Amino acid sequence: MGRARTLLAVLVGIVLLSPVQAQKKLTAAEAKEHIGDNATVCGDVVSTRYASSSKGEPTFLNLDKPYPNQIFTVVIWGSNRSKFKTPEENYKYKKICVTGKITAYDGLPEIIADDPKQIHIE
Repeated sequence: MGRARTLLAVLVGIVLLSPVQAQKKLTAAEAKEHIGDNATVCGDVVSTRYASSSKGEPTFLNLDKPYPNQIFTVVIWGSNRSKFKTPEENYKYKKICVTGKITAYDGLPEIIADDPKQIHIE
């Protein structure tokens, strides 16, 4: 009976920890090699923009290199903006990590943040 419980505990631990181990932590520069992956990307927010007059009212947080030479962007759509309050001010000049699916827009990697829990200030 003791062996069965030990084996069960080990199996449960593997199942519960495997998503954590599978989560990749990347720099903004590394993100371009991981399009399509769920990952955590970390970097310094060096430029921000709230495009209030653009379709979808996006807010852009650019990591490590400012627009127009950005290498990675966090996008917060206007429909979710109120959850973040004023993200272009709250995250500017801070080191953050954002977790989600890395996609590409015009060949540049980005993560769309729908929930503030996706972004952590380091």
